[in-house]
Amino acid sequence: MRKIFALAMLLTLSTLGLTAQNFVIATYNIRLLTNSDVESGNGWNQRYPYIVKLVRFHGFDIFGTEEGYLSQLNDMKALLPGYDFIGVGRDDGAEKGEHSAIFYDTNKFDVLDHGDFWLSEITDRPNKGWDAALPRICTWGKFREKQTGFTFIYYNLHMDHIGVVARAESAKLILKKVKEDEEREGLPSVLSGDFNVDQRDSGYKLLAESGLMRDAYEVADFVYDNVGTWNGFHPDRMSDARIDHIFLTKEFHVKRYGILTDTYRAKIDKTERTELFMEGPDTEDSKKYTARTPSDHFPVMIEVEIEH
Repeated sequence: MRKIFALAMLLTLSTLGLTAQNFVIATYNIRLLTNSDVESGNGWNQRYPYIVKLVRFHGFDIFGTEEGYLSQLNDMKALLPGYDFIGVGRDDGAEKGEHSAIFYDTNKFDVLDHGDFWLSEITDRPNKGWDAALPRICTWGKFREKQTGFTFIYYNLHMDHIGVVARAESAKLILKKVKEDEEREGLPSVLSGDFNVDQRDSGYKLLAESGLMRDAYEVADFVYDNVGTWNGFHPDRMSDARIDHIFLTKEFHVKRYGILTDTYRAKIDKTERTELFMEGPDTEDSKKYTARTPSDHFPVMIEVEIEH
């Protein structure tokens, strides 16, 4: 009995100071607010309650967003009690234009520092870099997990949809920033966003094969991926192209990875019903509804484990 007790004490002492903690990271292009989406039945006011419900149900602890205007981010925050976000608009470095904001659960994380830089040769003010069609911004934050004290840097971005050179140079710029931060502060890093390139592209490979960061998809213990990440508001569209990614340094153990294909049901107008259903009476049944996606992208979610 004494030997068993002694062994138990030894095992307990050997694990003191080593605490495992899990949390959920995600990236979600929420689709900017446009009148054309209202006309097509995918307006922001219809969509965002479902975006927020998805976030809450799947338990996102910290997540990057792309394309959101400030009003959209505030709409989400109003329905996300206990969450806040960091990030500025790419057009003026304050409130105008799309953001690459990072939301986080304030009960789980402290923000120690944060900032923004542009994906360009000139990183400290709004401008277009290389052959980019639009200004592109990266938001970053230094976060401390409250329970363990684990501290890391989170970068979130939206790369250009046109500029091939801009995407490649943006990847190089990000790697330079991550390496500098690692050398200066010795902290692990997360990089998420809409990269506008899939897993076969050379721009993607600059990051995935850098030896500095790893694609969460490639190192996860379990992967749930029955489709790619862009849907164009068509829930039945099929592709294996992943253009939304989460990269991490080696300190994170990725337990699971998923592309979340959640949909909701919305009424369709009579014209749509006539086109879709040529037979049967026009009654209050399922034929008056259609499946819609909360955004034209599916979110990517991972669960990570860290030891500290």
